[in-house]
Amino acid sequence: MKKTALALASALLLLTACDSSSDANGENGAWGNSKYPAGSQEQLSNDVGDRVFFALDSSTLSAEAQATLDRQASWLKQFTSVNVVIEGHADERGTREYNIALGERRATAAKNYLVNLGVPASRVSTISYGKERPAVMGSDESAWSQNRRAVTVIAN
Repeated sequence: MKKTALALASALLLLTACDSSSDANGENGAWGNSKYPAGSQEQLSNDVGDRVFFALDSSTLSAEAQATLDRQASWLKQFTSVNVVIEGHADERGTREYNIALGERRATAAKNYLVNLGVPASRVSTISYGKERPAVMGSDESAWSQNRRAVTVIAN
């Protein structure tokens, strides 16, 4: 009985000593071994994914967008002191007013998805830039598809 208890205690101690899920900052989780600073915009952009894309005239989240937002929610739950702004964007087609409204719907869709995954709404705000801040210049589907997006940025 003593040998069994001693063996279990030793095994537990060994497992605890071998835990490699913490990084130098003491943060646990999937991003503990990132080459980017913990909880930074660089880590969000490069390790997690900071943007989701939309179909023409749509604010519906695709399966790929949902997967990105799932990672964002997990990351935000790990870095609880980080607040974000979700920027809604549209391509150059349509009026300024229409694209501002569409960008807002896109940002709100992303925010609502994060909130439904347990991220406090108080940590997520939205803004729409409509077509005013294209990621890619151009007047073709290749450019337009990259400009129909919602981008998550760390709030200052």
